[in-house]
Order: sequence, then structure tokens, then C-alpha cells
Amino acid sequence: MVSLEKIYQAAYVLKDVARKTDLIQARKLTDEPNLYLKTENLQVTGSFKLRGAYYKISQLSAEQRRAGIVACSAGNHAQGVALAATRMGIRSTVCMPDGAPISKVEATKALGAEVCLVPETYDDAYEKALQLQRETGATLIHPFDDDQVIAGQGTIGLEILDQLDGVEAVVVPVGGGGLISGVAYAIKSLRPDVKVYGVQAERAAAMARSCHEGVCVTLDSVSTFADGIAVKHPGNITFDMIQKYVDEVVTVSEDEIATAILALMEKEKLVTEGAGAVSVAAVMFGKLPVQGKKTVCILSGGNVDVNILSRVISRGLVSTGRSCQFRIALEDKPGQLLGVSRIISECGGNVIRVHYEQSDPNMAITSCFINFGLETRDFAQIEQIRRALIAAGFKLV
Repeated sequence: MVSLEKIYQAAYVLKDVARKTDLIQARKLTDEPNLYLKTENLQVTGSFKLRGAYYKISQLSAEQRRAGIVACSAGNHAQGVALAATRMGIRSTVCMPDGAPISKVEATKALGAEVCLVPETYDDAYEKALQLQRETGATLIHPFDDDQVIAGQGTIGLEILDQLDGVEAVVVPVGGGGLISGVAYAIKSLRPDVKVYGVQAERAAAMARSCHEGVCVTLDSVSTFADGIAVKHPGNITFDMIQKYVDEVVTVSEDEIATAILALMEKEKLVTEGAGAVSVAAVMFGKLPVQGKKTVCILSGGNVDVNILSRVISRGLVSTGRSCQFRIALEDKPGQLLGVSRIISECGGNVIRVHYEQSDPNMAITSCFINFGLETRDFAQIEQIRRALIAAGFKLV
């Protein structure tokens, strides 16, 4: 069973291994003056997962260490396991879904683990890990459904209570539930008045549905760029703990996650992965009753795949009205482009992209289509530009 004693013991084991990550006030993300960020994205290996993995492995017997360990992970737990095993001289094999970001796969290898890529999702990687466990006798280091792993994650709860007097609410990303189980147990045991909220990606909301229906739900599939919380089946231990210690679990959309990542980069100079930003997304988009409360959002990880970061930023710009595209049908004659550009300029927009097209079979022979990519302030400015173009006689397609 998870206990405060185990969590305090984990804190002692981790004191020279894991960083006591900073708790910083976020003054620019929302209108809330009392929003704070627990920066586990700046943790060793870039994620909170090191805490649970290291504590679990540190408690293995000499015989278990000789037999080696096996784990399954979408990337962050993998790096925590690899680092811990290598430091303790233990052989480790990590099963990862083949869609895991290359950066996470390579980082896991660099930390000393053997990586086994498995087709499809985390849950398929878990089945492969179980097979290897049976075949080799190695110890399985589960990423979330394990008392000692949960206790390791619970050290974050102790740190939050130590770092922020009068904390009233803590918002936690949820995949399988290991992080929120440990944090909620620690906080509710010491400060039962503090609210603990969980957040999932709406396209991978197994725990949210399970809490709503009162039984563990297995999703047929998950589809989210927040790969760190893309879990089809929540943990049995974690589900029971969340029902007991967590006040509510909500979901956020892909666009809301992208917007949160962009806001954290622009306004707080912090890089987070999709899973790490869901807590902030929930607060930014009013999914939780934290108005006026001293609230902590845990940024669970910063191992974002740089290959999709530009797409995430673009999505965030579009969803906040900072970027848009107009397609305009024009008579193909001199001066038309100048007229459109002048209107956009007068409205304060910035043209960053122009594509001229005259071969579309749906247009008149003497016409053309021009696509304008614009940089804008917000949706109000986009509407201002649209109205000005229409008033000037231009046809928007």
C-alpha cells in the first residue's frame, strides 16, 4: 500500500538524484494572479518519471537486480528507468511503441537501456514487456500501477506543500494515473482541504471516462499528440486512488493543448510536451473551478518532439487568431494584388505568404485565386480585415 512513510522514504532516496524543481509564479498566462507552475519539465531526464522509476528500482533485492529489469513506456518512464538502472549497474530493456518520438527513443538508448520498439500504442508495448518478463525472469517496472512508483511520484506533492504556503488547488496531468495518485495521496494526507484536479487529453480520456462511469474503461484507441498520456486502460491501483483522493478529472482538446504549449513558450519561456501542458490548458480554458484560488499546475514533462513542435506552434497560432489564411477570387489584371495588400496593411495585418493560382477549373478564364497567409493579433482583427476586403468589392472564397 502507498503510505506517507513510503513517500518520505522516496524523498530521502531521491534527494541526490532528482531535482527539487522550482515552483514559479505565472503572472502572464491568465488573469489569475495566484497561478504557479511546478516545473517538472526541467527535471533530470526532462520528466517527473525519474522519481517513481528510481525509487522502485532502488528497492529491488540483490537477486532481482541480477535478473535485470524490463519496462514499457512512451518515452519519459523509459528514460527514468534507463538512468536508474544504469546508475545501479542493472541490465534494462524498455519496450516502447514504435510511434514514440525518435528523440525519446534515442535518449533512452543513450542512458544505457536496450530498446524494443513495438507496433501501435503504449498498451501493446506493455503486453510485450509482460512477455519478456515471463521469458527472462526480469522484474517489470510498471510506469504507473505500482505502489513504490506512485510513492516516488508523491514526492512532488511534498515539495509543493513545502514550497507554497496556503496552496488551495493542484492541477495534474493524467495518463495511467501514477503521478496524480502519488501527489493526491501526499497532499490529501497532509492538507485534506486542498483540491486536487486531474486533466486528460479528450482523445485519450480513459481515466476521465472511468471516473464518470465508476468502473475501469478500456478505450478502443487513443489519438493525441500528447503521447505521454496516451493510455487506453488506466491502472487498477491508480483508479481506486483517484476515486478516493482526487476531486475531479476533466479533459482538454488538441487545440487547447497546443495553445497552452505556445503560451508557456511565449509568456513563461518554458518548453513543455503535450502531456506536460494539459494542466495549464485546463486552467486557461476555464475547465476547473480555480478562480481566485492559489493554484499549482504541474508541468509533468518537457520532452517534446522537435519534429512536431513547429506544427504545434502553428496550431496554437491559428486557434488563438494569431495566424489565418484568406483565399480571394480576383480579376487577373494589374493592380489587384496591390489593392488587397493595401487593405491588409491599413488594418494592421502582416502578409507572410502569397500563392497565386490561375489553373483552377472552377474559375473564369480571366480570373485567378490568390491565397494570403497573414500574421494577426486576434480574431477581431481577422474579422476587421475580412469586412474591409468585402467592402472594397473583393470576393472571399
